[in-house]
Amino acid sequence: MSEADSPLDAAIRRLDRAMASLEARVSNKLATLEARGDDLFDQDRAQLAADLDAARARERALEEVAAEASAALGRAAAEVRAALQAEG
Repeated sequence: MSEADSPLDAAIRRLDRAMASLEARVSNKLATLEARGDDLFDQDRAQLAADLDAARARERALEEVAAEASAALGRAAAEVRAALQAEG
């Protein structure tokens, strides 16, 4: 048996082929993910923008309700003061 035909050499050749195959698969997978990644990023950005718009609308609605509640509390406090002064 020559050194080129040894089991170790055969194992090394198989390992080299397996590594080359793995590198090709990883490279293809990365290329696929990169191509899809832009679309995913755009979708995420669009979703985040929509969520932000909805949150801002909710914030405006809450600010309006808070202003109305504050005005109602102010009127109620004024009525209580007026009632207390009328009694006193």
